[in-house]
Amino acid sequence: MGIVTVDRHESELGVWTSTAWTPAVRTPLSGAIERIWHFDGTLGAARERVFPDATLELIVQLDTPHRPGTDRPADPFPPLCVTGIRTTAEVVEAPPGRTRVLGLRLTPTAAFRLLGVGLTDLTACTVDLLDVIGRPALEFGTRVYTAGGGAAAVRAVAAWAEDRIAQGPAPDATVERALAKIRADGGARSLAELEAWQGRSRARFNAAFREAVGVSPKRLARIVRFDRALCAIGTAHGSLSTIAHAAGYYDQAHFTNEFREHAGVTPRAYLHARRYPGGANLVDEPEHDFEDLAAAAG
Repeated sequence: MGIVTVDRHESELGVWTSTAWTPAVRTPLSGAIERIWHFDGTLGAARERVFPDATLELIVQLDTPHRPGTDRPADPFPPLCVTGIRTTAEVVEAPPGRTRVLGLRLTPTAAFRLLGVGLTDLTACTVDLLDVIGRPALEFGTRVYTAGGGAAAVRAVAAWAEDRIAQGPAPDATVERALAKIRADGGARSLAELEAWQGRSRARFNAAFREAVGVSPKRLARIVRFDRALCAIGTAHGSLSTIAHAAGYYDQAHFTNEFREHAGVTPRAYLHARRYPGGANLVDEPEHDFEDLAAAAG
């Protein structure tokens, strides 16, 4: 049903073991769950900048919870929480000492089925999962807490998620098709094309889409396009201008403005910043000015 990988990391960024589960192709969860991950370790760099990627995420924090990475005192995130689709970058701060966290990353329509509620109110925020789904949130947390390790935890959550998704309400079928088109073409399809294809008025189509996804189709397409460019920069696939063109931006200025809006940094600053291994997230260093970094890099 799925593939489990386990990686061990040790550097100045910290010492941890990460376990991930991804669904096998052509299985019920393929295209519904992006991945389930489990982190167990300590971080040398506490602050992490995370970016919009057109998914929603359920989180279980087994130790002292993370909190928003702001310069002001902030309440920690709930131990069981759900984060809606991000529209801009967010900085999170890990607690000192050992931390164990599990995340279940879902596509919007899978999240709609699993949560059983509209997703509009979850957009760009993190809320207590108990307030959203009630007692099933406790079952979710209990499966993680009693699993006895990362590999067992990700498998237990996969089974729980499969049951919830299968039993949940189906989103509007035309919205599902539109979402699949946006993801397949990397956000390049225009809103006008989507509306014509669906045969609906803009108001009706937008309302149905927001309910099942959390954002408008135009906004989601921008996020998908940004995420495509971000991943290309992170894997060093071509120059920034080549990446911008491949992602569907019409010129370099458009790319830079859109990237800055979603990431809080320029593409060049992102290129030269420190990243956590195995992903796109940045080591967020409050004492460092990303724009100064970009200028120094030329």
